[in-house]
Amino acid sequence: MKRGVLPKAPNYTNAALVMALVNLLWIFAVLWAVFGMPVVLAIGYVLNLAISRFSRRAGA
Repeated sequence: MKRGVLPKAPNYTNAALVMALVNLLWIFAVLWAVFGMPVVLAIGYVLNLAISRFSRRAGA
């Protein structure tokens, strides 16, 4: 087996973030269609609180 310099791994950060946004949008669209806008707003607010709390804990 050859041992040598491996090529640099590709950076998939942007692709992962875009796909996270796409998934979040379709999930919100389904929730909006099933339960209405207030539920989407409430879940968005809870997600915002969770992300803010995680950010404070991470020290960013």
